[in-house]
Amino acid sequence: MAASVRDSAQRIVILGAGPTGLGAAYRLKELGYSNFVVYDRHNYVGGLSHSFTDDQGFTWDIGGHVMFSHYTYYDKCFETLMGSEYTLNNRESWVRMFDTWVPYPFQNNVRYLPKQAAFECIAGLVKAQNGKGTVASPQQATNFGEFIDAVFGEGIAKHFMRPYNYKVWAYPPERMNKHWIGERVAVIDVERALKNIILGTDDFGWGPNNQFKFPLKGGTGEFYKRFGPAIGFDDGKGIGHIRLNKRVTKIDVDAKVITFSDGTTDTYDILLSTMPVDVLTGKILSEQAGEQAGEQAGEQAGDRGARANDASLADIANLASGLLHSSGYMVGIGLKSRTPNAGSPDTKSWMYFPEDNCPFYRVTYLSNYSPFMTPDKHNYYSLLCEVSESDVKHTPGEFGKNPDAVIDDCIRGLENAGLLNPGERANIVSRWCYYADYSYPTPSVERDDILTQVIPWLEARGIYSRGRFGMWKYEVANTDHSLMQGVELINRLLLGEPETTIGMSYKVTEDGRNAASHERPAHAGSGEKRLARQATPTIEPKPAKVGDTGAGDISEDELAVGDQVGKR
Repeated sequence: MAASVRDSAQRIVILGAGPTGLGAAYRLKELGYSNFVVYDRHNYVGGLSHSFTDDQGFTWDIGGHVMFSHYTYYDKCFETLMGSEYTLNNRESWVRMFDTWVPYPFQNNVRYLPKQAAFECIAGLVKAQNGKGTVASPQQATNFGEFIDAVFGEGIAKHFMRPYNYKVWAYPPERMNKHWIGERVAVIDVERALKNIILGTDDFGWGPNNQFKFPLKGGTGEFYKRFGPAIGFDDGKGIGHIRLNKRVTKIDVDAKVITFSDGTTDTYDILLSTMPVDVLTGKILSEQAGEQAGEQAGEQAGDRGARANDASLADIANLASGLLHSSGYMVGIGLKSRTPNAGSPDTKSWMYFPEDNCPFYRVTYLSNYSPFMTPDKHNYYSLLCEVSESDVKHTPGEFGKNPDAVIDDCIRGLENAGLLNPGERANIVSRWCYYADYSYPTPSVERDDILTQVIPWLEARGIYSRGRFGMWKYEVANTDHSLMQGVELINRLLLGEPETTIGMSYKVTEDGRNAASHERPAHAGSGEKRLARQATPTIEPKPAKVGDTGAGDISEDELAVGDQVGKR
């Protein structure tokens, strides 16, 4: 169903005022299209990119967000809405293991490890890079676990990659596919790693060229908060496009009617949903007329003359239920400074924790991002801890039922990691916790096969599932990717431009059904580097100075291995 700016009779409904929904709405208004509305179940905009300020005056993000953009359009949005009200921070990342701090990227700085562990890492790395590891090559790897072994070798896999990634994803790496990290295979610079061991030199994955922006006040959420006035809140008189406190309970696929928990309804011609696609298909959608309605919807959608996928809603819901995700706890610990007028005791940005002596996989010195993240930058600082949970990785929190137990566990972990000194619990003035039932969309082995059936089925019925959990593609689920998913969908519907970020293209198969194929990102964590094929220009990174290693894309940051990549 191709809409146009001239065809404003087509009503577009957007479910979710997170980055994807806000990006779509912002673009619609920019193009002069007024027949749209945005609904969100919360009383605020931003979704998982919202920020909260607690009663003690500490501001907390839902996770360690940084403003690292791949898009000119996103950059322009930031400039328009934030102006000069942001900080520019040097990226300083570390790994904590064996009771010491190892500079990021880990594989270049194994000299910090005990000699036996350092030897195991280098020996395994040499074997792997020469095709003599337990898996001969990344191409032969059938899942992410085997990919780790093939690229990094047994030592790095044992001491860092496997335990760390389990803590992040809450699933064994064998349950994840290898494609989410892109077609380009990490080729580690063994010579550089050996040089650092023998000469005692360091590599730091940060420097003047590796900087990130952060809103001066209000945390990450301040940027997305400013989309609200730009798009317009509904004033009850038909003016404004964003309506909050509206929870969807049912969507009739055939009648195209949305029902909300307050009993009100709305209709749509085009629906952009950013809710988790397994929830959408399994709990929200209803289909009355079955296959016949699906065929009619397919004809209306103009799917190149092909009939719609005639699978039932029950079939699609069953498929989507096979998607994996983790839940997450964001635990904020606000502290008095160790000495008056000292502020933060450290300059680190964020830190990775592969060992099991602490529950979190990452901790961020959030107070280092802006001087306004605490009540008083001179006398307080803040640490944000991230803990994952799934049906195979349990925590004391019991899926959000007992957050205090997770907070206590994190405090013990901070002590074990040396971030809190003995007796420093007395300096804790704020304990904050946010539980995200849906935190990470897991790129499981079966994910792409599921999406290639579910997404076209929805689109044949005028429903476009986008965003972090709408598309379920972690590799393009950073905040800038998510916003651009909304922007690019509107460009596709109104201007006929192809979507590039989601990395999916559609074709009609021999039996007349729409099928989706996945393009593999050229870089880990990027769906944006399409070069000539991309509709929106990218921002290329500045050349690294001698001795620096470039900042990784988002997936590489999660891996904590840097971005030294090349064809293999």
